[in-house]
Amino acid sequence: MRHLLVFAEREDAEEVADLVAEEFPGTGTPSVVRETLAGEDDAEDAQWLVIVEDPEEALPAEALARLEDLAEEYEGWREPG
Repeated sequence: MRHLLVFAEREDAEEVADLVAEEFPGTGTPSVVRETLAGEDDAEDAQWLVIVEDPEEALPAEALARLEDLAEEYEGWREPG
């Protein structure tokens, strides 16, 4: 399973990716990519995604809550991928 953390700013996405890598070393290093989400027409509306891999679906509910909290702290949100 993938968890997507969505941000408007690249700096926020990169900082959160570093935090996720530190707090959840079992997920590896999250990828940071720029992507236009469904329904977005303007390239300026593209969002920065932090992609957290969880292939074994091993992250417990507390970890998922922490991902949501991190996203909210940086004015983003989490979407299951």
